[in-house]
Amino acid sequence: MFDGFSAELLARIQFAFTVSFHFIFPAFSIGTASYLAVLNALWLWKRDPVYLKLFEYWKPIFAITFGMGVVSGIVMSYQFGTNWAVFSDKVGPVIGPLMGYEVLTAFFLEAGFLGIALFGRKRVGDSLHMFAVAMVAVGTLISATWILSANSWMQTPQGFTIGENGQFLPADWWKIIFNPSFPYRLVHTVLAAFLTTAFGVGAVGAYHLLRDKSNRQAQVIFSMAMWMAALVTPIQIFVGDLHGINTLEHQPAKIAAMEGHYETHRGAPLILFGIPDDEAEVTKYAVEIPRLGSLILTHSLDGEIKGLKEWNKNDRPKALIPFITFRVVVGLGVLMLLVGLWSLWARWRDCLYDNRLLHRASLMMGPSGFVAVLAGWYTTEVGRQPYTVYGLLRTSDSLSPIDAPAVGASLIAFIIVYFLVFGAGVFYLLRLMRRTPVLDEDHELDHAPTRTAGITPGPAQNLSGGHHDV
Repeated sequence: MFDGFSAELLARIQFAFTVSFHFIFPAFSIGTASYLAVLNALWLWKRDPVYLKLFEYWKPIFAITFGMGVVSGIVMSYQFGTNWAVFSDKVGPVIGPLMGYEVLTAFFLEAGFLGIALFGRKRVGDSLHMFAVAMVAVGTLISATWILSANSWMQTPQGFTIGENGQFLPADWWKIIFNPSFPYRLVHTVLAAFLTTAFGVGAVGAYHLLRDKSNRQAQVIFSMAMWMAALVTPIQIFVGDLHGINTLEHQPAKIAAMEGHYETHRGAPLILFGIPDDEAEVTKYAVEIPRLGSLILTHSLDGEIKGLKEWNKNDRPKALIPFITFRVVVGLGVLMLLVGLWSLWARWRDCLYDNRLLHRASLMMGPSGFVAVLAGWYTTEVGRQPYTVYGLLRTSDSLSPIDAPAVGASLIAFIIVYFLVFGAGVFYLLRLMRRTPVLDEDHELDHAPTRTAGITPGPAQNLSGGHHDV
C-alpha cells in the first residue's frame, strides 16, 4: 500500500496526521476557557441569569474538548521515541525541560482547578469558583507558552552549545525560551485560538438565531462572538505582518517558498495565485501584483526578497504546500475581517439579530478558524524543511532506525482509531451545540458526585445517637 514511500516520509505524515487532530482541540479549548471566565465574571457582576446559563451551556463542551486535546496529544510524545529517536537524543537537553515545565506549571494548574471550575460552584462559593475558572484559563495560556517556546526554538535556535556527542546543550535558558521568533509565534497562535473560538461560538449563535431570532441566549452568544471577531481580526492581521517580517529575517527560504519566488527580486511582485514547480524552478500560471510583495514584507517598494535559487535544492523547502496553505490562511483572514466589519455595520443599523444573511455567513464561517490554524501550521512546519532544528539538524538525520512498513502499519492504525474515537467525540460536541440555550428554573447544572470517602455514613455508625455492639 505504501510502496515508494520512505520511512521518513511516512513518519512525517504520521506526525502531521496526529498533530493535526490534536491541535484542533487546544485551538478551541484555549479560547473557550477564557470565554467561560468572561461569562462567569459577567454573571457575578450583573447577576443576569443568561450569563450563568451560557456558562453551563459551554461548560461540558469545553470539558470534552479539553479532554480530547489531552488524549490526542499524548500519542505525539511516544512518536518522539518510536519514529524520531535521534531527534529526541540530540535535542532532548533543550526540548525536554521545556516540555517538562509545561506539565509542571500549566497542566498541573489546569488539572488542579478543572474539577472546581466544572463542579464546584455550590461547594466552594462564588469567589473561589471564579478563581478556579480563571486559573484554568491561565493554565491553557501557560501551556501554549511553553509548547510554542519549544517549537520556536526549533525554528530559530539560539542559547545552546553542541557537545562532543552532537547533542544540543543549553547554555542560556533565557535565550532558549525567548528565542527570536517566540514572541511573534506566541501572540499569533493565541490570537488564532481566540478567533477559532469566536467563529465557532458565533456559528452556534447564528444557528440558533436562524431557528429563533428572539432567543436572548443566542443573541448574547452571537453578539459576544462578533465583538471578538471584529476587534481581534485586525490585530491578528497586524501581528501576522510582524511575524512575516521576523520570518524573512531568520528563515528567508521559508518566505521564498511561501511567496513562490525562485528568483531574487528587488521590488518583488506579490503572486496571488500560481503553481510552484520545484523541478522547473518557476511558479507557473502566476497572477502577480508588481512590487507589492516587497512592500508587504520589507515596507519598501524596492526591498529585496531572496528567491529559492539562493539555496541548493537539498537545503530548501518544497514550495507547493507552504505556497497554497499560506494563501488559505490569508484568504480566511480576509473573510474573517469582512464578517467582523459586516457585524459592526449590522450592529450600527440595529439589525444584528435580524440579518439572516449575516447569520448564514457566520454559520458557514464556523470551521474557518480550525482550517486557518491547521493551514498556518502546515506553512510553518513544511516551510522549516528539510530541517527539524532549522539550519542545524536535518529531518533525514532525525529519524529512528525503523522500516517503512512498520511506520505504515502504525499510520493505518492511527487513522482508523482517530477517526473512530475523535470522530465520535466531535459528533457528540456538535450534538451539544445543537441544544437550544434557554433559561430554566435550575441555573446551576452541577450534576456531579457530592460525597467523598469519609463523608457517607458507614454501616457501623449510629445515626440516632446511641451505640452499636461490635
